[in-house]
Amino acid sequence: MNIEQRKKEFIKIFKLSEKHYAYDKKRLAAEGWKEHWQTLFATILSAQTRDETTIPIAEELFKKKTLEQIAKSLPLDIKKIIHSINYNNTKAEHLVQAAQLLVKNHNGKVPSKIEELLLIPGVGRKTANLILGEIYGKDAICVDTHVHRISNVFGFVKTLTPEETEKELMKIAPKKYWTKINRIFVLWGKEVPGYDKSKFLEKIK
Repeated sequence: MNIEQRKKEFIKIFKLSEKHYAYDKKRLAAEGWKEHWQTLFATILSAQTRDETTIPIAEELFKKKTLEQIAKSLPLDIKKIIHSINYNNTKAEHLVQAAQLLVKNHNGKVPSKIEELLLIPGVGRKTANLILGEIYGKDAICVDTHVHRISNVFGFVKTLTPEETEKELMKIAPKKYWTKINRIFVLWGKEVPGYDKSKFLEKIK
């Protein structure tokens, strides 16, 4: 498909999937937090971990520790709280370092520029773009494994990495859809494993 065909195909498929999942009540890890730093930290915790696992662990952490308290904690103290999450050693270190950076350099606030977000330990482009859209309502495409997989299954892109997928989707997806893509495709991808296009279509038709 040329770029115009891919644009049309994206819009058609996205509208079908949005119609199916727009009113889904399932909560994803980055949603529903009172504080911006909690949204950020829950997203860091969610890497390589199911949302259903991440949310109660994040709730427990936020119940016990404020941002300032995390900044003053040892990684081992945080690990004790998040011990049942994947990669708890690394994530505990990232959360302490991230808290220290936010308190020291940003007065406890989450930055609104991608360049500054990418300097935070544990934050890559996926998390940075999610924060820009979720917290600040900026046009950004958050590409996780589901978005990357679905975009390749339908031929919107032909890419090897989520970073490449993000760049290609920016060329074909109208900006009004950018912040919606992650939630819709994540909900869809959770229900359909693998790369069978027909199974994806069965879910939304």
